Amino acid sequence: MVDLGWPGTMGTMRANLRRVDIPLEEIQYGLATHYHIDHAGLAQDLKNAGVQLLMIDVQVPFVLLMKRHVKDRDGFTEISMEGNVTIPVSESRALLHRANIAGEILHTPGHSDDSVSLLLDDGRVFTGDLTDSAMVGREADVIHASWLRLKERGARQVFPGHGPVRSL
Repeated sequence: MVDLGWPGTMGTMRANLRRVDIPLEEIQYGLATHYHIDHAGLAQDLKNAGVQLLMIDVQVPFVLLMKRHVKDRDGFTEISMEGNVTIPVSESRALLHRANIAGEILHTPGHSDDSVSLLLDDGRVFTGDLTDSAMVGREADVIHASWLRLKERGARQVFPGHGPVRSL
């Protein structure tokens, strides 16, 4: 599962998975593209339900920072650092292969320093909130570098966290 939903919405998550006939028990890993509340708010709830939290090593320092943006009414369950599967991006292809997924996870900073993207070998890429390079000026070198990295690795179709699917 890529991106892990808003806090307090586990019932909605379960209902949506049932609607598309995906048993929660069959989801092996949950990956947040970055640790903002709308992308990782259900991380611990999913862990509690048996989904392993897959974390890229560059994301670790950002996990605890996320709760600074949570309000009591949000229903957020604090993320435990215990039991997570934490790997460097260089090991992502092997881990995904063991889960029968042909692809890799790439560090794609720009929206946030902990942003990662899941790039499948067929050219589909799940980018979270990585800012579209057409929306920033040349001064945003880190964003342009992230998009260039994705293109060079074969990205052709972008599935952003918010907004329509588009060609690259």
